[in-house]
Amino acid sequence: KLWLSAPQQAATRPPTPLAQSMPIELEAPFWGFMGAAFALVFSNMGAAYGTGKSGIGISTLGVGQPELIMKSIVPVVMAGVLGIYGLIIAVIISNEVTTVEEKAPSYTTFKAFAHFGGGLACGLSGLAAGMAIGIVGETLTQASAAQPKLFVGMVLILIFAEALGLYGLIVGLILSAKASS
Repeated sequence: KLWLSAPQQAATRPPTPLAQSMPIELEAPFWGFMGAAFALVFSNMGAAYGTGKSGIGISTLGVGQPELIMKSIVPVVMAGVLGIYGLIIAVIISNEVTTVEEKAPSYTTFKAFAHFGGGLACGLSGLAAGMAIGIVGETLTQASAAQPKLFVGMVLILIFAEALGLYGLIVGLILSAKASS
């Protein structure tokens, strides 16, 4: 076959399977895993900030009125839930990241960017919600100790702050489902 020209040699080669002709997108898993990492890291940063700031308020309150400490633990619990949101999205995304299945690339750039966007949405929403919970938790735990009627208002504000993190979780789930379809 050395006497055949290049086009003739190409014509005599057996056809390659589609799996061998498709390029493998090596950077796609990187973006998917970064989405999982951002979901977990930023949500946990928000949870840590909310817990820390609320803990300052509770500690200050506990010096003068230790009987109100358990009643004022609500912001700490709500901040901790934000970390769970990030964990949920991180586990979902990381379980869907693959490189090659049956000798064909199965994890595309589209899936990777959908997972990256979902992780970022969940993580940054969790960070924002944690900051809001921390500020409200520190201030209103002390204020509700001085004026008990403020407790219901504090819980409502905390619920709306927590909803910000929930919105990020929902968007992360939708984008993850979009990548799977």
